[in-house]
Parts: sequence; structure tokens; C-alpha cells
Amino acid sequence: MKKRIAIFGIKYFPSRGGTSRVAENLILQLKDKYKITIYCYPDPNAKSHMNNVNVVEINPFLPGAPGALLFFLQSAIHLLLMGKTDLVHVHKTDSALFIPLLKLRYRIIATSHEAPYTRDKWNWFMKLYFHLVELLFIYTPDVRTCISEPLTDYYKRRYKRIVYFIPNGINPADERDFDYNKAVAFLPENASIDKPFILFAARRLMRTKGCHTMLKALKEIKYKEQIFIAGEWVHSSKYIDELKTLSKDLNVFFLGFVNPLSALYALLKKSELFVFPSETEGMSIMLLEVASVGRPMVVSDIPENTQVFNKDEVLYFKNKNSNDLAKKITYALENSTGMMEMAQRAKSKVLRDFNWEKIANVYEQLYDGA
Repeated sequence: MKKRIAIFGIKYFPSRGGTSRVAENLILQLKDKYKITIYCYPDPNAKSHMNNVNVVEINPFLPGAPGALLFFLQSAIHLLLMGKTDLVHVHKTDSALFIPLLKLRYRIIATSHEAPYTRDKWNWFMKLYFHLVELLFIYTPDVRTCISEPLTDYYKRRYKRIVYFIPNGINPADERDFDYNKAVAFLPENASIDKPFILFAARRLMRTKGCHTMLKALKEIKYKEQIFIAGEWVHSSKYIDELKTLSKDLNVFFLGFVNPLSALYALLKKSELFVFPSETEGMSIMLLEVASVGRPMVVSDIPENTQVFNKDEVLYFKNKNSNDLAKKITYALENSTGMMEMAQRAKSKVLRDFNWEKIANVYEQLYDGA
């Protein structure tokens, strides 16, 4: 008889990138071995998105962070009163507030995807909340995992608790996964996928993603080709105004959030260079996805990135330093052959070490052990 697993803390199914993509990839690997139930926001494609997955859709009724907390509470109550599962896998520390409630009935595996209080989008109250629920993540579940090796090491040093480092991964992409027609649909008038462009992509445009650092660097080198910026404008209007100001005298096109993944893959495949100036991460799936497509990258030298790739696989620049980034972009554009060789080495590493089939086996052992 198959064991039953409930996925808690994920808001989007089908995924919209980030943590929801992690959970989706894990479910894809394990759905035939376990009876999996996922709790998510309402979506017309949720129930038909994946075979052999039970979907429970819950409307949060409120926007933003209050809505997310209400969604977690409703999901927890449903699990306690109506759930039929053997184990609950809690994703993201912001949902850890409800682990003590869920433990009234279930064994719990909890996964930290980042330390949210490092993100600029949150006010002081929410950052305090994230510090407090980090304690619940550490002290209340039966098993703790983390997708970031530096953050795992921090948890072990700070709290002296066992935390398993399990990295993110990707499902290998091929040409069948590249939808160029859908990619073109995101392009504004006068933009072309067939002309040279540098690509920046994130789930949301927030300061810690470093888009402003890239634009400053491109202004410094007077870059004349297209610049595609993919990501939602959902946070600070002041920051969006800053990006628009920095875009003057550059050939910048804002694409919005590019979804599905097949459209993003198509943009990646056509890009001349991918710039990843993020100032803080858990472990970026975006970085792995770019590498899996075999595109050259200029990347910030934060520990969460250097844990994945070495200097023979991506070109690093000093974090938050637009002058150094300008030099590295110039080098990358002038040495395209060498950059493609680096990209192929990065691709080989990702396909070998960070594929979901391999990573899912580790989770399977933890599920069975718990």
C-alpha cells in the first residue's frame, strides 16, 4: 500500500516559479510512489495539471501576507479535520507557524528555502515574524531540510540541531521544452527574439534581485543592444521608478513575469548572455535552469551561488558592484567562445549533480524513515 504525503506551504500549482517549482518537480518524481495531496490557491488547471495527485484548493480571501497566513491556517485545519495522510511535508519557514498544530496528528518534515528576513520587500514586523517562525522550523518538526548549504551551516552553528542539506534541482530540458511562440507573446512592440539581447529574469522585481546593479553596469558600457527584463512589478513602486529611470538611454524591454517555463526556456536559448546579479538567495532554481539550457552567465559572487558553480563554469562579479559587473559583461561579450565553453561545463554539472531524479531519492529515504 502506498504511503500518503501531504504538501503544505505551497501556494501555486501549477507552479509560478521559486518554491512552488521546487515542490512541483519533487511531486513529479514521487507521485507514482506515494499518494500525494497538495494544498494550493484556486487555479483552473490545478486538478488536471498532474495525474495521480490529489489537489485541495483553498481560497485565502485576503491579499498579500495576511492572505497567505489565512491560507496556511485553512489548510492546517483541513488537514487536521479531514486529512488522510501519513506525513506532512511543510515547505518554507513562513508556514512553520502551523507545524505545532499539524503535529497534533502527523509526523512532519520541514524544508527551509531561504531566510525571508534578508529580503527587502518585508517590513520590520514581517521580518520579526520570520525570525520567530525560524525557531519553530528548527525546534518542532521531526525532520528538517534546507536547500541552501550556507544557510544549512548557519542553522547547525546557531541552533545545534540536525538539518539535512538537500539542493534544488532541474528536470533536463530539450528543444521540445522551448516554446518560441509563447516567448514572443511576452515581447513588447519593437522587441525581437531574433536580435541580440541580454536577459535578466526573476519571479518578482525587488531590490535584492539586483536588477538595478545590472542596469548601472550596462549604462557604464553604453550597451546598445536589447535588454529583456522578466519579472512581476508587485512590490516597491519607488524601486520600479528607479529601474525605469536607469533604463533611460538603454534599449530596455520589461516583459512581466514569463510563464510557463517553456516560454522562459525559449528566451534563455535565444539570449546572448544571462545576468544574475541577485544579492541574496536560498539556492536559485533560475541559476540551475539557465545552466541546463547551456547559456553563458555573469553571476554575483554570493555564497549561495559559489556553492553551486566554480569559476570555470560561470563568470563571477563582486556582489552589488556595478563597476565590476560592467567589466565582466564587457569580457563576456568579447569572449563568446570561451563563455560558451564555460556554459557547457555548467550544463554538464547541473545534469549530473542537480537533477530531480537523483534529489528525489534523498527525499524518498527521509519520507520512509520518518
